Amino acid sequence: MMFSRLCPGRYPPALFCALAFLGVTLRPVTTGRSCTESRQVYAEKGYNLNTAPLTQISGEHLRLCPQDYTCCSSVMEEALARKSEVDFLSAIDDTSQFLLTTFTLRHRKFDEFFRELIDMAEKSMNQMFTKTYGKLYTQNARVFQDLFVELRRYYSGGNVSLGEVLAEFWSRLVERVFSLVNPQYQFSEEYLECVSKHAEQLQPFGDLPRKLRIQVSRAFIASRALVQGLATGREIVSKAAKLSAGGECVRALMRQWYCPLCRGTPSLRPCRGLCLNVMKGCLANQADLDAEWNNFIDALVQVSEKLEGPFNMELAVDSIAVKVSEAIMHMQENSVSISTKVFQGCGSPRPAPGRSRRSPREQGGNRRPFRTYSPEEKPTTAAGTNLDRLVSDLKERLRPMRGFWVSLPYTLCNDDKMAADLTNEDRCWNGQTRGRYLPDVTGDGLVGQINNPEVEVDIARPDVRTRQLIMELRVATNRLRHAQTGQDTDFIDSEEGSGSGGGVGGERYNDDWPGYGPYSPPYGKPPRNPSGPNKPPRIRDRSGPKWTRPNQGHGGRVSSGVTQPTACLLPLLSLIAIFALMWR
Repeated sequence: MMFSRLCPGRYPPALFCALAFLGVTLRPVTTGRSCTESRQVYAEKGYNLNTAPLTQISGEHLRLCPQDYTCCSSVMEEALARKSEVDFLSAIDDTSQFLLTTFTLRHRKFDEFFRELIDMAEKSMNQMFTKTYGKLYTQNARVFQDLFVELRRYYSGGNVSLGEVLAEFWSRLVERVFSLVNPQYQFSEEYLECVSKHAEQLQPFGDLPRKLRIQVSRAFIASRALVQGLATGREIVSKAAKLSAGGECVRALMRQWYCPLCRGTPSLRPCRGLCLNVMKGCLANQADLDAEWNNFIDALVQVSEKLEGPFNMELAVDSIAVKVSEAIMHMQENSVSISTKVFQGCGSPRPAPGRSRRSPREQGGNRRPFRTYSPEEKPTTAAGTNLDRLVSDLKERLRPMRGFWVSLPYTLCNDDKMAADLTNEDRCWNGQTRGRYLPDVTGDGLVGQINNPEVEVDIARPDVRTRQLIMELRVATNRLRHAQTGQDTDFIDSEEGSGSGGGVGGERYNDDWPGYGPYSPPYGKPPRNPSGPNKPPRIRDRSGPKWTRPNQGHGGRVSSGVTQPTACLLPLLSLIAIFALMWR
């Protein structure tokens, strides 16, 4: 009966029923769609085709892609999942490369420029002072060389107080100049120490030490902060871009990029909404850098603008020789009154052996005046460029960096290799098939991923590494912001308000700059400080060769770590003899 129902009488019953039975049992495994296109793309990526089906097979074995008919074996799915992670990390590296390149190259350019400026300033000063003062300068050149040694040490990141460096320089200089303008006397170490202590009240160099301190401190603090900031930016980018994709991220990346290949449509790109949700989930921690990153970029721009204007490093290093020469000239012109006050306060010095004492009028009679040098003789460029050009280029490159980390998912998904554009919303891969992607795009950052439909993110566990980067950015930004006011964060606690390097931010700089150029402030001259420049105590027991000096004599008098009293006695006597001959 059963065969008679299945097999009509006009056909051979046995043959027809056998074929009919075979047809029913083979229907579920009929030959599927070809996997030629998927195999070709898979092979182009360097994989062996031995594990790639020729036609679609049942997808029950798939763990990441939809378990429908598929062109992927288990081996293929695992290989493509690893490939999706590699592609993701490579895309992050490529996209952040312009940041890394900018910070690396600009750091090198500014560092090279500032170092060459300092070298040129010292060389120019040496040439001009040698030409102007001859042996009077060369025999005391160590005082000036030590100044530039300490300025370089500060710029290079050394634990150096600019205020103390400059105060020490003026202190040593006043002793040398006082001896030279009074060659008829012999001064002991103790006497010169007394001269140095009275310098704050006497102001032998006028207001020039204060002006130079403000100008040099602001320029060096800002320059060092900028270079250190560029180095920090380079390190932050390098660390933030070297992330690792978690398991949930890798699964989502695989689903959006390579599941279309497993479905036999490898050219199908993920919908933009799908791409954004996947990228926002994978880059949630990087997006949390955004606020501090923007503050950091703004601070870099603002410090660079200060260098372009009132904290100009070119003008500052160039002014060292000018202001020092003017200071020496000021002391020479007022040597009689200054010496008289010193003699009243420190006592009458002993006459030099074999010399007759000359009258004050005779002392100031025929002196060769100290001079400054003309602007055309001054160095204006270094490292083949100038500061305005460097700053302009830096600002142009920094400003587009704002919002980089929070906009990174959009940057990646705007690439037509990563996702379909908005004109293909109905013809893109939505995670299951070809069609529109319906879920909403999530917010930014870790908290914004609470309802991410593509990547499961534990918002209760912030990434420790990201927190560390945020703290590094805050520290760097704080240093840059203090530099904008002429303050060095390393010395704020000890020097704020003392006027020595860390406390110059509140002082006006209107008369500290040449009266030319677009940045000359249109203000009047500030009132003179009646108490003279604020000079910190001469603390010698610092680390390093310059500051490690044994006590010599009374009153805390200590000798220079570079020029001991016994070593400088003969040059000093020679200077006195030469100077006396020139004045006769």
